Amino acid sequence: MANTSPPYADAKLPEQGLALELVKTVFADTDFTPRITIENWSRALEGTEVDVYDALAAVWYSPEREKDLLFSKPYLQSKLLILKLRSNQGRYWSLDQLAGSRLGVRTDYAYGVDFSTIPDLTLVEEDQLVPNLLNLLDGKVDFVIADQRTAAMQLHEFFNDRITQFAVTEIALSPVERHVAASRAWPEGEAMIAAFNRALEARQKDGSLDAIIRKWDERYGGVE
Repeated sequence: MANTSPPYADAKLPEQGLALELVKTVFADTDFTPRITIENWSRALEGTEVDVYDALAAVWYSPEREKDLLFSKPYLQSKLLILKLRSNQGRYWSLDQLAGSRLGVRTDYAYGVDFSTIPDLTLVEEDQLVPNLLNLLDGKVDFVIADQRTAAMQLHEFFNDRITQFAVTEIALSPVERHVAASRAWPEGEAMIAAFNRALEARQKDGSLDAIIRKWDERYGGVE
């Protein structure tokens, strides 16, 4: 299972997206042939945790998820950004400076940030990044947290005429990594993860995965 999260997973994209192209490339060197269905993220995650589905193709790690999921080694790293409007003249370099503000987040995403430690921070959840960016433009949130590749792609695709209204804060966040994760209740889960890890190591050594990543990154500019 996967969820719509361009450019990583999207039925409309070539090879169903960057992450899914990487996953299928790795699995081609194993005895496992994945049938990947793109679904609502909450349904995909919860369904895999209770073994309605066997595995997730692109998932961020969290200790809570590890209770029900067996994670592969990471096959892709992503940078996280905090976006604001350029009209907001404040300079932000620490998460503590978000105290009392409204932050747009995506539902059920494991950002690796303990937002509960930020005083009076309100999290405004949306299923996708685009509604979060619209909320930022409309003044419904003060900041948005976003994956850099997703932000670059969707700002150019949906907000090209308004892209200069957005700015990236100086807040540095730890990168996140994408994994394949199997339901711990699936009998073949451990064997699948072990096979994926072996094939992944070989593909990382021969540079073929890096070539795929570069191909995708060249399609979309960075966010300044």
